[in-house]
Amino acid sequence: MRWKGGRKSGNFEDRRGMSSGGKLALGGIGGIIILVVGLLFGGDPQELLQQMQTTDMQQSSGPVETSAEENELVEFAQVIHTSTGDVWRAVFRSEGLEFRSDTLVVYWDRTPTDGCGMGAAAYGPFYCPADEKVYIDLSFNNELKERFGATGEFAMAYVLAHEVGHHVQKLTGAMDKVNSMRGRLSEREYNKLTVKLELQADFYAGIWAHHANKMSDVYLEFDDIIEGMKAAEAVGDDRLQMQTQGKVVPEAFTHGTSEQRAYWFKKGYDTGDIRQGDTFNDPSLQ
Repeated sequence: MRWKGGRKSGNFEDRRGMSSGGKLALGGIGGIIILVVGLLFGGDPQELLQQMQTTDMQQSSGPVETSAEENELVEFAQVIHTSTGDVWRAVFRSEGLEFRSDTLVVYWDRTPTDGCGMGAAAYGPFYCPADEKVYIDLSFNNELKERFGATGEFAMAYVLAHEVGHHVQKLTGAMDKVNSMRGRLSEREYNKLTVKLELQADFYAGIWAHHANKMSDVYLEFDDIIEGMKAAEAVGDDRLQMQTQGKVVPEAFTHGTSEQRAYWFKKGYDTGDIRQGDTFNDPSLQ
């Protein structure tokens, strides 16, 4: 993929110069892997992030020392994020709608959010609907490669596009509708809804990939789409459950299987049509 020299918007916050001196206690959730499974690629932060109890938190700013490699990764994230905004602004315009931009927040270790509790690198990237921001500790790029086997630049691009997909769902009302059903459905039925929400965000990542070449400063090739499909497969519920607990429990799925995630990403890329992504009424997901 070609992205260097691409435009970077002002919807960006670099919080890497902030440090937190607090002590974290995870309430009811055991282990970093489980946290990643619970929130990876857009799980609802309002449910899991607020289970963290933070004591003696102090925020301070200071000089940021970064490597050339990290600086390039930050630039990459900014260009990809700007590209997603360019695409969705055009897609919304074609539907007679107005797109409201989200903000990308890059941080180290942990950072506060406005309405979703304390964000932490252990949770992986996430979107907070309360403040309409995408949060990411870019060390997750190593996690993608080493733990999930998702290599290549486009794997991270897919992650960012998926999170922005959740912002699109916030704007269309899909996210609020799903969140409103919490407590009104059984855990099993609510999990089914979250799977549909996550698969739609994968579809929206594919929509971005379809239009990126014509509507933004990012140029994608076919090999990039293959990388995106592999990244989607790498974080399927079935694969993650086997990795963390040695068995697959479909009733506990919250994001979809590897096959489903790759399918919906590819469908978005193939069609480029936002109207083809109604996962909530798709017969295969009922």
